[in-house]
Amino acid sequence: MAKSDPSVIITYFYPEDTPLRRLLLRHSLQVRDKALDLLRHPGRIGPAPDAALAAAGAMLHDIGIGACHAPGILCMGDQPYLAHGIIGARMLREYGKNHGLDLEPFARICERHTGSGLTAAEIRAGALPLPERDFLPETPEEQLICLADKFFSKSGDMREKSLSHIRRSMQKFGPAPLARFDALCRAFGLRPDEND
Repeated sequence: MAKSDPSVIITYFYPEDTPLRRLLLRHSLQVRDKALDLLRHPGRIGPAPDAALAAAGAMLHDIGIGACHAPGILCMGDQPYLAHGIIGARMLREYGKNHGLDLEPFARICERHTGSGLTAAEIRAGALPLPERDFLPETPEEQLICLADKFFSKSGDMREKSLSHIRRSMQKFGPAPLARFDALCRAFGLRPDEND
């Protein structure tokens, strides 16, 4: 197997069969399958994401959770959970550098999938534990994984959430993040204003 294969990379960082690894794999597979399902949606608009890149990106988008402190989802690290995307991006860039691989597309997916993306202004206003710059999904693959990830949580029963449930959760972050989420929905053929 190639060193750029997501399963090889996951095994590199999570070599033991632990509950955290199983949780990470389950969630990542859910996001991958949802992303591939969204690609088949008839109402999708805009440039088509690369399905293989999106599938691999979905498997790697949460690679940084092990460094974070979120005991409710088995993460016993010492970093704030909100930073898992930028931590994962750093891990992938370092892995790529050490193995002669360009993992930048996956690193960008990691750092841009939180919420509906984050702006430097939102990070500053919320005093969030992140570098003060924009982390907005830009490429079709980044946008697809950002959207697909919202349908699943790593806590609770881990069942797929309804669009209305996600929108209610997003509303607490204010109008701009909700508007970005709605735009992601429309780009992939979903009607955020319809009841499920």
